[in-house]
Amino acid sequence: MKLSYKHTVYACFIGYIVQAIINNFVPLLFLTFQLEFGISLDKIAMLTGMNFGIQLLVDLLAAKFVDRIGYRPCILFAHVFSAAGLLGLTVLPSVISSPYVGICISIVIYAIGGGLLEVLVSPIVEACPGEEKEKAMSLLHSFYCWGHVGVVLLSTLFFRLAGIANWRYMAVIWALIPLANIALFAVVPIASLIEDGEEGCSIRQLFQKRTFWVFMLVMACAGACEQAVSQWASAYAESGLQVSKTTGDLAGPLLFAVTMGGARLFYGKHGERIELKKFMKFSGGLCLCSYLIIGLTKIPLVGFLGCALCGMSVGILWPGTFSLAAKAMPKGGTAMFAFFALAGDLGCAGGPTYVGMMAERLGGSLNLGILAAVVFPVVLLAGLRLTDWQNKKKAGESLQL
Repeated sequence: MKLSYKHTVYACFIGYIVQAIINNFVPLLFLTFQLEFGISLDKIAMLTGMNFGIQLLVDLLAAKFVDRIGYRPCILFAHVFSAAGLLGLTVLPSVISSPYVGICISIVIYAIGGGLLEVLVSPIVEACPGEEKEKAMSLLHSFYCWGHVGVVLLSTLFFRLAGIANWRYMAVIWALIPLANIALFAVVPIASLIEDGEEGCSIRQLFQKRTFWVFMLVMACAGACEQAVSQWASAYAESGLQVSKTTGDLAGPLLFAVTMGGARLFYGKHGERIELKKFMKFSGGLCLCSYLIIGLTKIPLVGFLGCALCGMSVGILWPGTFSLAAKAMPKGGTAMFAFFALAGDLGCAGGPTYVGMMAERLGGSLNLGILAAVVFPVVLLAGLRLTDWQNKKKAGESLQL
């Protein structure tokens, strides 16, 4: 059977599921690591920062080397590192004298894969021939959400049936997905963002474009809008809404992930009838309203509805920014996507940190911490408005010529 670009897109869908696995599986084992290996909570808390820190570094470096090496070798390496890191979790903590060091080495390995996936998957889809790229990008990013939901539900089910002591077998099961996707990416066609005979923008040229910096700001705010609630959803449900941990875990993060994935799936199916920028502006306003609901209510049902509304509102922001920027700067190349991934990751790290800092200053109230984060959707909306002004200015200059 001859493989087409449709199969390339399918491989990219699986790639984002791999990204969800490496970001969300290990956090389910934090308490297990503490009990089995005697690792303190402060060291365990550093594991998430290590994962995203390595991914940020890879985002930055990828702008230099991906185009030189090529998409196919890099995407294959991404899956190799992802699988190797997951498999390393099953062995290294037991064979190295310090289990914590073994876990850290495994995380560093799969974080390299995660950083490469984040840089590569979106431009590979964007480069595929065909119309309706905005729909494809939204549908692509929905698979991260479904992967997140699947990791939590299937891992929890496995731990329930087989026992948490057998977590290593679950790590092997999850490693099979990137290993299988290696075979698919080895044979599917992969196009380039830049047509033959043309050159993409250099990093210096990108930095000289005002439009680039506006989209960098929008991308950072998109990441912050998403993670400021997502990372605190469970804790908010427990402390702010006074519900049990089990209820908080299921009704907080999973509800958020499902509605975020639903929004991306909706635009992926019906995007041809909806103008992307208008949809993003509407979503930004909806995000602002959800922050107000979450921050001001003490009623559990209303608070959970606020989390659901927030997940729904942020769904289009990240993939939508990629699509708008690709249209505004068609010669941005891989470097542009790498820097946008970097900006998004900075927002993902900065948003939850800002909420935590503000909550601490406001008497330990997560409600008020999340309320203070309304600054992110406000700045995002301002950034989108600024792109409108830049487009009008360009159109006016073209008419004068």
